[in-house]
Amino acid sequence: MFTFKLCEKATVPVPLYQAKAEFLRTLGHPARIRILELLSERDHAVHELLEQIAIEPSNLSQQLAVLRRTALVTSQRKDGEVIYSISVPEVRDLLLAARQILTTLAADRVEFEAELTPVPSRR
Repeated sequence: MFTFKLCEKATVPVPLYQAKAEFLRTLGHPARIRILELLSERDHAVHELLEQIAIEPSNLSQQLAVLRRTALVTSQRKDGEVIYSISVPEVRDLLLAARQILTTLAADRVEFEAELTPVPSRR
């Protein structure tokens, strides 16, 4: 059993599969994935993230808040800027695994494309 944090003080035990589902839901937004990809490369200031992601500042702030609440990223103030970092290095591995899975799936689709494309009839 894992514990799922409801608020600062209350936690509820949940089965591992449910904790995994909650974790994957956290990753289920394109902006959050892009943020994590960028932070996998290096730490970024908020303005740098805005330059790389086509998103409104308020939306970026919301997405960063979700990632902070789940402890996937941390922030620190440095020279008047807020700098974000990945707090769990294994997130890099997860993003790489997702890329490899998608590459494999895409290759499998190409192999079957010829079978799925209708062959023109000869008349």
